[in-house]
Amino acid sequence: MVLKHPLIGLTDEEVSSMLLEMGLRNINELFKDIPPRLFMHGELEYSKPLTESEVKQVIKDIISKNVAVGEVKLFIGGGVWPHFIPSVVKEVLRRSELLTSYTPYQPEASQGILQALFEYQSLMAELLDIEVVNASMYDWATALGESFRMAKRVTRRNKILYPHYISYERLEVAKTYSEPSSITLQEYSQDKVDGSVDLEDLKNKMDRDVAAVYIEYPSYLGFIPINIREVGEIAHDRGSLFIIGVDPSMLGIFESPGRLGADIVVGEGQPLGIPMSFGGPLLGIMGCRMDSQLIHQLPGRLIGLTETTRGERAYTMILQAREQHIKREKATSNICTNQALCAVAVAVYLSLLGKNGIIELGRQILSRTKYLISRLSRIGNLQAPLFKAIHFKEFTYRVRGKKAEHVLAELYKKKILAGVDVGRFYSDLPEAILTCVTEIHSKKDLDLYAESLREVVEG
Repeated sequence: MVLKHPLIGLTDEEVSSMLLEMGLRNINELFKDIPPRLFMHGELEYSKPLTESEVKQVIKDIISKNVAVGEVKLFIGGGVWPHFIPSVVKEVLRRSELLTSYTPYQPEASQGILQALFEYQSLMAELLDIEVVNASMYDWATALGESFRMAKRVTRRNKILYPHYISYERLEVAKTYSEPSSITLQEYSQDKVDGSVDLEDLKNKMDRDVAAVYIEYPSYLGFIPINIREVGEIAHDRGSLFIIGVDPSMLGIFESPGRLGADIVVGEGQPLGIPMSFGGPLLGIMGCRMDSQLIHQLPGRLIGLTETTRGERAYTMILQAREQHIKREKATSNICTNQALCAVAVAVYLSLLGKNGIIELGRQILSRTKYLISRLSRIGNLQAPLFKAIHFKEFTYRVRGKKAEHVLAELYKKKILAGVDVGRFYSDLPEAILTCVTEIHSKKDLDLYAESLREVVEG
């Protein structure tokens, strides 16, 4: 059917014709999948017309209800963390050559953006100690989902094993990615004292259908499992892949995923020069070791270095037959864009810090984490940390006899956003609070947190 006036609302005759074409009797049948409770009944109530200045004031009043980071002490992490971003990073990203709505698909795209993405890949590969890193995914969660699908394609197996103390939100995204591919996800146990992996439980679940074993480093709760390497060895002994999810800000002082035996590495690049921005945009890290089978199943774009016919250096997209814009039905991923601008931000950030800067970043975060744990552990009726392990950036604690919701609310009254109530996600951690410490927190900030929490506990 051809509409007579495509920019004007449909007439009753046109609606009837469209419904007939779809085999529907009325408009209600078209929307039958929407629960009735979600439909609006009656007329919309509009306010009186406002002038431009009045509209601005209304919007300002609404915005004023938000709590800006500068107005409180922020100790919330759980997937997006507060870090210092050098001014140079922001200045570079503002350049018109980079800050554009255009997504470069073609191999002849701007040499500048291709080189920047190549530098990102190279820097991240060095940091992760793994040979191949793609030009970015959306975030850690989507990179994780893609890694599960990738593992299935490579091994032709249908099961993924994941740890008990995984990020609840990342797991939900991974489930969404896995279900259409008929991938089964199964949890393996972790020790409730130190968070280490229960290797016997893992071995018992390692059947012939396991495509990969996944572990987070550090865990979502901030502790570092002491037997990560053994987990990888068990996976490899059974012909499965080993996937490590990592926070890259730790890698200046801790063992790299590559050295721990990872076949596939995923993670979140936000700590390396990307603002929190209400939870996004973020940067999904994804890479693999130098294996042709893995590389050809790696989703996302890869930028390579080559020479022109005149012998000049040139950057180009490589192995594009893996991607959706070449082979839509056989693509390794259904991600049709990426986080190029965020990847450039990370490249600039890593270039500014250099090797020594990354080491110092890790040291500062680790020392501050240890200091706050030490302060909180001396408060009566408070258990901190909940796991006897090394913690990096985040740790959990519990106030005996008080609900986490109450503790967080009382600290908020003192202008401290103290953490995340993770008892909602783990039935074995009732009233547990996950708190975050980074290089932006001074000793004064940490002392304020400890003293304020002491007042809440004793009050």
